[in-house]
Amino acid sequence: MRFLRALLKIVVVLVLAVVVLRLTHPLPDLPGGEASAAIPASADTQLGAAILPLMARHEGLSGVVPLADGRDALAARILLARAAEESIDVQYYIWQMDTTGWLLLDELRAAAERGVRVRLLLDDNGIPGLDNVLSALDAMENVEVRIFNPFTMRSPKLLSYAFDFFRLNRRMHNKSMTVDGIATVIGGRNIGDIYFAYGEGTAYFDFDVLAVGPAAADVSDNFDAYWTSGSSYAAADVLPASEGGLEEMAAAVAEAETSARASAYAAVVAEAPVLSRVLAGEDVLEWTTVTLVSDDPAKGLGQAAEDGLLIDQLPMLIGRPERTLDLVSAYLIPGEIGTAQIEGYLADGIRTRLVTNSLEATDVPVVHSAWIGYRDRLVREGAEILELRSRPDRPEGASLLQLLTGSQSSLHAKTFAVDGERIFIGSFNFDPRSASLNTEMGFLIDSPEIATALSRALDATETFFQVSAGPDGAIIWTETIEGGEVVTFDREPNTSAFQRGMVTFMSWLPVEWIL
Repeated sequence: MRFLRALLKIVVVLVLAVVVLRLTHPLPDLPGGEASAAIPASADTQLGAAILPLMARHEGLSGVVPLADGRDALAARILLARAAEESIDVQYYIWQMDTTGWLLLDELRAAAERGVRVRLLLDDNGIPGLDNVLSALDAMENVEVRIFNPFTMRSPKLLSYAFDFFRLNRRMHNKSMTVDGIATVIGGRNIGDIYFAYGEGTAYFDFDVLAVGPAAADVSDNFDAYWTSGSSYAAADVLPASEGGLEEMAAAVAEAETSARASAYAAVVAEAPVLSRVLAGEDVLEWTTVTLVSDDPAKGLGQAAEDGLLIDQLPMLIGRPERTLDLVSAYLIPGEIGTAQIEGYLADGIRTRLVTNSLEATDVPVVHSAWIGYRDRLVREGAEILELRSRPDRPEGASLLQLLTGSQSSLHAKTFAVDGERIFIGSFNFDPRSASLNTEMGFLIDSPEIATALSRALDATETFFQVSAGPDGAIIWTETIEGGEVVTFDREPNTSAFQRGMVTFMSWLPVEWIL
């Protein structure tokens, strides 16, 4: 009885604490007045002057070029920022305080100072430590900053989860940068060294695409929908007033510019061929049909209708595969519905390859714990499962083909190709969080060239552990090493008993719905 009374007291205290914290840390009002809107493409800008004539030659189509190499992806963003004359709209989940993070932020500041309107929409979960700088940028002329699903307690920030978990558990995972309403970069990359294959230690393989024309206009419209959504708050109403934020940023940028990484980045920007040729008016892009697929921003509040969810739109747009499905996802948890759908493909003779991180390569072991049950089931049904190996010899700046032929640290991409004809490139992980909690976006591109390039890359054997079922049904891993020798493992390769035990333990926990 005493135990029950003590437990009741604890519960009452916790409930009162939650109530008090919610009352003392309320959300501000949503921005009032007329919101700024995307600026349409114009021939009066250098990008418009270069691209609009190309669009006229390819009426109704968008020009695309894949950005698999991290340095190309960084160079595209830098060059677009420098070419901007009217507007830059930026939407990201994570913006890190490192070399590339500071250098890109400084490019936006410089654009604003020469008269370009810059709008930054950032998820509050991915900008720790940037409050002072973002507040200072927001106070600049020509810069507007909004924060998606903000934490009302700024320090310690994560304590906000204790009294506002269900709202804060929904995040904006979108990633896009659109310039002058005519050119955009979207895909899987956040902003930070690790996403552009810079720096020491783990680096992610990721995949973006540069698109111009109608696809960029669609992203601009989508940005406006998020900018004015019920989850987007003015930075001035969320962040403390800045104290020397621009000076803090200038010091960080100056330090970043002296690093070896910055020198390597500068060399890549100077040599970036595709965007420079586009600005010169050359027709070097692939012109094709590009469809933007995006969650309704109301998903950030749990209020989106089913037909407003990317997970419901995508299957209808893609259609059923007829021959092949190649799916690459860093965090792959297909769930019962997705697994049953894949089993249906296999039963119909559709070659299905699924690529994700191995346990040794993943940066989120708890996701691997949820994946292994579906993996083992699908392997036994005939799916080809490839798990990326973690390679310490990964060269800095690894490209898509380098990564998929033996040089990588960890996979972060979210892409799939169907029938070697069309490919999806975006922010959507094939897991419950992307399906139900986070907002996501991506392009579905009709491009046999890009789709088959991905499929050919997956044919390499040296990069992956190939997961299969042995004669007795037990799961085995095979690795092809240099010289063609094949090594077989009967447990997760290159992992300790402790790692495997922890993953097994996590697989018993009822947490799949938030992964």
